Amino acid sequence: MQELKNFKLIGIAVLFVAGLAGCGEKPGPAESAGKKIDQTTEESIRKMNEAADKAIKELNEASAKLNKEMSEASIILGEQGKKAGGVIDDATITSKVKAAIFAEPGLKSLQINVDTVNGEVALSGSVDSQANSDLAEQLAGAVAGVRDVNNRLVLKSTK
Repeated sequence: MQELKNFKLIGIAVLFVAGLAGCGEKPGPAESAGKKIDQTTEESIRKMNEAADKAIKELNEASAKLNKEMSEASIILGEQGKKAGGVIDDATITSKVKAAIFAEPGLKSLQINVDTVNGEVALSGSVDSQANSDLAEQLAGAVAGVRDVNNRLVLKSTK
C-alpha cells in the first residue's frame, strides 16, 4: 500500500514538472505581449537615462565655461573700473588744483595749466616770479590725492 502511495506521488510530481515545462515552451499571446512591453519599457528607460546623463554633462560643461568667462569678464571690468576711477580721481585733483590756484589773488591772472596723471600733477605755463611759481607748486601739493608735483612753470620776463 505504501508503494502505491509513493507511485501516485511520483506520478503527480512528473505531471507537475511536465506541466511546468510545457508552460515555458509556448507562451500565450498575452504573455508574449507582456514580455515585449517589459522589454520596450526597459529600453525606453535606458535611453531616457542616457539622454539625461548626456544633458547633465553638457549643462555642467556649459556652466563651467560660463563661470570661467564671467570670471574673466569680472577681472577685465575690475581693471577698467580702476582705470576709470583713476581718471575720475585725476580729473577731481586737476579741478581742485585749478580752483586753489584761481583762488589765490597773485596767481589768478596767470596762465597756469594743470594736468594730472595717476595723482601726479604737472604745472606748466608762465609766472611772473619765482615766488608765484613756488606758491603754485605748494598749493598743488596740498590738494588731497596729489602724489607728486612736477613744476614746469617758466618765468616770463618783465620788460
